Amino acid sequence: MNAIDPSVLLRGDYPQLIAKGLVTMLELTAAAWLLAAIVGTLLALIRMAPGRAAQGFVAVYVEYHQNVPMLVQIFLWYFGIPTLLPPEWQQWINKHGSEFFFAFIAIGLAMGAYVSEGLRGGIRSIPKSQLEAARALGLTYLQSFRLVVLPQAVRIALPALVNYTVLLFKNTSLAMAVGVAELTYVTREIESQSFRTVEVYLFATIVYLGISLLIMAGGSLAERRLRIPGR
Repeated sequence: MNAIDPSVLLRGDYPQLIAKGLVTMLELTAAAWLLAAIVGTLLALIRMAPGRAAQGFVAVYVEYHQNVPMLVQIFLWYFGIPTLLPPEWQQWINKHGSEFFFAFIAIGLAMGAYVSEGLRGGIRSIPKSQLEAARALGLTYLQSFRLVVLPQAVRIALPALVNYTVLLFKNTSLAMAVGVAELTYVTREIESQSFRTVEVYLFATIVYLGISLLIMAGGSLAERRLRIPGR
């Protein structure tokens, strides 16, 4: 029986590979989170606005992204969508990292559906009288949401948004399926070279667990500081 030897991760160019994998993982998380926040906010606003056609579109969008496996969505974006683009676009994207580009779009759009539902729950908890009062003061519909309703909704929905952030972070590991050299991809490469399965995947487990706990701790701190009195 072989003893566990963590020092295997320090051999050769493994530290550099791990560092690059960590950076790529964090970059992918940040890019996908930003896209999810933008898309989720827009969808929530559309969902709460009058107009059945727009509401129906958002409902279909949310159902699709919540019920189709994210790995399938990544494959669709990476293998399918490029075939619909002009050749010049395909060449430009391929030169600038098509794997990362399509992975962050797929993950960001999918998580945007979750973010929109979390925000919608927060928006629905805000009394309609606040929106009416903002409109009575001369604010437009969008201004009322941006300045009055949305800030409160974010604070109320913060626990759900933190959970979605953790989920998004964990789902970045699926990008390895299309060749994104993030942490999971790198650890698999190191394992195939070193044959030290336990050490390599135990390290990856600790990293993912540690970062997830940091996100949850940061979210908990933000919840305490931003909590609305009386809620």
